[in-house]
Amino acid sequence: MAKGKRVSRLDDTAAKTKLANKDYFAELRRLHVKLVELQEWVKQEGIKICIVFEGRDGAGKGGTIKALIERVSPRVFRVVALPAPTDREKSQMYVQRYLPHLPAAGEVVIFDRSWYNRAGVERVMGFCTKEQVANFLKTTPNVERAIVDSGVILLKYWLEVSEQEQTRRLKARIKDGRKIWKLTGMDLKSYSRWYDYSRARDEMFKATDTEHAPWRVADSNDKRRARLNILTDLLSRIPYKKVPRGKVSLPKRQKPGGYEESDYPIKRIPEIF
Repeated sequence: MAKGKRVSRLDDTAAKTKLANKDYFAELRRLHVKLVELQEWVKQEGIKICIVFEGRDGAGKGGTIKALIERVSPRVFRVVALPAPTDREKSQMYVQRYLPHLPAAGEVVIFDRSWYNRAGVERVMGFCTKEQVANFLKTTPNVERAIVDSGVILLKYWLEVSEQEQTRRLKARIKDGRKIWKLTGMDLKSYSRWYDYSRARDEMFKATDTEHAPWRVADSNDKRRARLNILTDLLSRIPYKKVPRGKVSLPKRQKPGGYEESDYPIKRIPEIF
């Protein structure tokens, strides 16, 4: 996010034309190929990448992360979504429980929410004090400077959704048995505090949108466009190079060598479909 640029209020009435399935999946496929190229470069060069996704409830973080990782190796691209802190973790330095999850050489770590919980949900819902929030906003740029100085490529994305679209998506979760698990009691409590979250977001940007770890904001009212835009931006921020690969061909299979199919009575599943 550029310094001094305000986060504009999204206008649902100015929605773009819906992306056709054919166009969306063709572009997503192209980006997946590029992400595999990035993966091979990360492995070969021992690169460390950390990607932070934040945003309001229903902004589309989960779908964006799924689009990012669905065609790459989970051994290279690792998603971190930490549960609520234990009593022991609450007694630690705040950022301490996140540090062990930072990438080692050859890894891409994706935080589905991160240390910025303190600047968002913890602050708005009263799970920490004003002093703790102030200390977090003061110290986080230095912590992120240390992360970057250690050789980690740190990218931070905020997904911004409008009030109307958030309401539509959360209502859809209530009616959809596949999505109801996404609507927690905390989501319901948070829903009524739109402007408290807006104030918290604005102060977070002001304090932590730095030259070494800037925030980049994506309009996520259209989930598909947001995914394509974020993946495109992400790839443009990393100076990866395509790793040369030799020609691949399948080897000949061995001969049966007298093998015969077993007559063991295996238990097959019912073929309903």
